[in-house]
Amino acid sequence: METWEFGRMVRRWRDRVTPEAVGVPAGPRRRAAGLRREELAQLAGISADYLTRLEQGRSTAPSAQVVESLAQALRLSDPERDLLFRLAGHTTPGPDVVPSRVTPSVHRLLDRLSYTPVVVYDATWTLVLANAPFDALMGETSSWHGIERNAVWRNLVGPGTRVVHTPREQADHEARLVADLRLTASRYPADRTLRRLVGELRDLSPRFGELWDADTPPPPPDPSKHKVVDHPSVGRITLDCDTLFVVGDDLRISVYTAEPGTEDADRLALAIVLGTQSLVE
Repeated sequence: METWEFGRMVRRWRDRVTPEAVGVPAGPRRRAAGLRREELAQLAGISADYLTRLEQGRSTAPSAQVVESLAQALRLSDPERDLLFRLAGHTTPGPDVVPSRVTPSVHRLLDRLSYTPVVVYDATWTLVLANAPFDALMGETSSWHGIERNAVWRNLVGPGTRVVHTPREQADHEARLVADLRLTASRYPADRTLRRLVGELRDLSPRFGELWDADTPPPPPDPSKHKVVDHPSVGRITLDCDTLFVVGDDLRISVYTAEPGTEDADRLALAIVLGTQSLVE
């Protein structure tokens, strides 16, 4: 790894990104034109101390996931992202690796939904990006690391989510997630990170192993896109959840909305206000 050059380029690109471009409140007393180190660290899902060491050349060999997270947070172009990977000592992920790149066009789409809860997953159902309204609705995601960011793990092993399911709905949801992950594994057989994820899930969840090895087809797509979210401050909110698939980049974008003029819309708006205020504080 070209340690000093990696850190220098991250600092240079951090100074270039305006807070408004990435949804960070600028505030009236702001002096720096670009992102503060703490802001970039939060956007990338790493600690500010680790980012400091990277920028100062005191920490080497960041993982490919960290490099990708920094590239996403810095809104790098494709050539700049490739350069960052090379400076970190990695080859740019190729077509045999599950993509987690959020392209500028998708970023523009998300920017236009800046007041709507939106989350982006890659083809392994690992969280790539969540905006501030999503964190306000579902709980802050920036502290999740590694396998904690994977929706299959979160539903079968981890603490779950704020979405309320009946036992039958939860079982069907798990089966759909595992079936989709199995399809992803068939498309990317050379992806070592994906193989490691499947191995970890097998070790941690007998239920995952049963679903992975099942000969029966998965349940049909959920006939209802309605989701009930149990928010700790405003109570239960019934929302529409539409999942969009970005075919060329193999991403899943889930968007949560409420019917206008309803109590659910009011509760959603209040949850976003309360959550984004706490995130700023």
